[in-house]
Amino acid sequence: MKTANIIGSVCGAIFRVVAIVAVIYLICRGAEICYDYGYRIFTEPAMASEENGRPVTVTVGSDMSALEIGKLFESRGLVRDAKLFVLQYYLSEYREDVKPGVFELNTSMTAEDMMKAMAQGNDEEEPE
Repeated sequence: MKTANIIGSVCGAIFRVVAIVAVIYLICRGAEICYDYGYRIFTEPAMASEENGRPVTVTVGSDMSALEIGKLFESRGLVRDAKLFVLQYYLSEYREDVKPGVFELNTSMTAEDMMKAMAQGNDEEEPE
């Protein structure tokens, strides 16, 4: 009976140590991911350099959410990550000023440059 208690105590101690190590690992990994994402919000470079950029025409509807715009931009090669674009959008000074319409953007533009272009608007009307 004493041997069973000792084995149970040792197994319990090993389990607690493994659980603590796993929790510490998950916290560190989560912090690393959050830091990386937070850093990229403000420093994400354009998809292409100024010389290698290509023009892309996109249509932004008045009923489109920030996530829909981000997914559209990601599918057209304007941004790397639609969810990151959403965070950049909500933290941008242009958030309230973005207008619907047809925009001529470029892969050499940063997300902030694209939002600035959309905030300035254009002469073309949004297609029905």
